[in-house]
Amino acid sequence: MADGQLPAGWTLEEIRKVSGDQEATPLDTHRVVMGWPAQDERLHPEIVLGFHELCLVKAVNDDDWYMGSLNDDAGLSGFPAGWQAG
Repeated sequence: MADGQLPAGWTLEEIRKVSGDQEATPLDTHRVVMGWPAQDERLHPEIVLGFHELCLVKAVNDDDWYMGSLNDDAGLSGFPAGWQAG
């Protein structure tokens, strides 16, 4: 798990079961995250969950979760729209 963190109240086993990805893992938050909410803006991640080449990111002081892709340089690129957990 390195420096990764899980969402409050969740276990890694629960995340893997709900996502259907048995290799899902919390990732280090010390990475560059670009593209949220605008293409050139940088997000400061509190939680990063990896699902193969995709990821979910929760920003510091933000209740929204954002989906993006993992880059070869360990950075993350975001998709234009975030979604709120309900």
